[in-house]
Amino acid sequence: MKLKKQVKTYLLLIVGLALSIALTLFSPFSDRGFEVFAGGVNEKESSLLSQQILTTENKPVEIHKIYSQGQLLGVLNDEKKLKDFLNAVYVENYQESFPDSSVSLGKDVYVSDEISYFTYEDIDDQIMDYLKQNGLFTIRAVSVEFSDTNGIYAEIFVKDEETYEQAMQEYLTCFIDPSELALLNNGQKTPELHTYGSRSTGISISQTITVQEAYASPGEIMRTVDEVLEYLEYGGNTEKQYYTVQKYDTVAGVGAKNYGLSATQVMNINRDKISSVDQVLSEGELLCVTYFNSPIDIVVTRESMRKEIIYPQTVYAENPELRKGVSQLRQSGVNGSKNSLYSERWINGVLMSGTLISSVDTLQPVNEIIDVGTMEIPGYGTGTFRWPVDNPVISCGWGCYWGHRAIDVQNSYNHWDKIYAADRGIIEINSYNGVNGNYVVINHNNGFETYYGHMKEPSPLAVGTAVDKGDVIGNIGMTGLATGPHVHFFIIENGERRNPCNGFLDCGY
Repeated sequence: MKLKKQVKTYLLLIVGLALSIALTLFSPFSDRGFEVFAGGVNEKESSLLSQQILTTENKPVEIHKIYSQGQLLGVLNDEKKLKDFLNAVYVENYQESFPDSSVSLGKDVYVSDEISYFTYEDIDDQIMDYLKQNGLFTIRAVSVEFSDTNGIYAEIFVKDEETYEQAMQEYLTCFIDPSELALLNNGQKTPELHTYGSRSTGISISQTITVQEAYASPGEIMRTVDEVLEYLEYGGNTEKQYYTVQKYDTVAGVGAKNYGLSATQVMNINRDKISSVDQVLSEGELLCVTYFNSPIDIVVTRESMRKEIIYPQTVYAENPELRKGVSQLRQSGVNGSKNSLYSERWINGVLMSGTLISSVDTLQPVNEIIDVGTMEIPGYGTGTFRWPVDNPVISCGWGCYWGHRAIDVQNSYNHWDKIYAADRGIIEINSYNGVNGNYVVINHNNGFETYYGHMKEPSPLAVGTAVDKGDVIGNIGMTGLATGPHVHFFIIENGERRNPCNGFLDCGY
């Protein structure tokens, strides 16, 4: 009896196992089914595209799932068919625009190889149609990453490295002569200076730039030199300001009226229209006045040799034959000169600093000697003038824009440096107005007066103070209507305003 009961139990177990196997082999699995793994049976993952499970295998097989943005599209039947499909898409749609490249799956599309006990319906054509309809492709291109000490802060994609390099070299020529750039790129030095002028001694980029192969969506990829150059100039900024040229405008005048741009800067940002800072502009012409806003900083080091004036001293000699308060010129002063070599540092075309390397006197000055009855400085001038600042450069000349009847003078190396009296005289006016800001007028009591505008602060010298030629009367500034620090300077002769560059100062032209 006990034996019969055991046999009956075994028979029930065998029948149950057979039914279980039959259900596994012949159950019509649909999109919602089961996958058998080493650890057990898991519910099948849902997919975007309808796909049937055809059979269950006795042994696990490798399958290839394809995902888009983390969502399963389906299981690939033939990986080679996908590769052939991608090659065909490249030839048909992208080869002309992106030669010598290839197509891959989109950034958020990937294939995952897994082990499964199921074989699936072949829906490869549907998967590929879905990829095509949704444009889920990337193109092999070049990634250019810009980074600094804080890490990567910008990335662009370019068709090929040659296009990027060509754009970069063109951008660099905005700040350095192409022939000098070629020498420095080849590890050579630019020619030594033997006369007045400047030469570039080095060029670098402050940021780290990494160029490497990458895949990107077709719309992300820059295909032309002009596109890359535009990015190097302005980054993602597409908003620019423009100025309409007025009658009598010069390149320097356009810059002076627009945020203190130099003539060279105006030329660089409009190099398709302007080839020289002396170019005659056409009335009504539209010029860009938004300076470069690049994601990178171009640093150029230069050496500059310039002729500088050595100003003579004025020696006062007591003469007992002259009464007190009477003086007379015994010897006229003559300017000397020296050749000065400076090391300069420019960033993005703007002079940031200058350091004197060496200086050689080429002509000794002759001191002016005045016989005076006392050692008091007389309040009348010599009739000759010195520059009102050191290291002078004219940022906006007489008539550089309509109504500009003065010269704007800057100190090349220290924009906020001292202002000097151009000749002896008496402080006649120390005041302020809305146009020229803090200003001083010196009466030289010989028919001449000189005017100094845009001073940083009011001059500390009271009206009536006697000043000598070269005395400090204040500091360079930009008070009033000024776009940058400079001295608004002119000479008045017998009540008539005069251009200091016409017979009074050596302006180089």
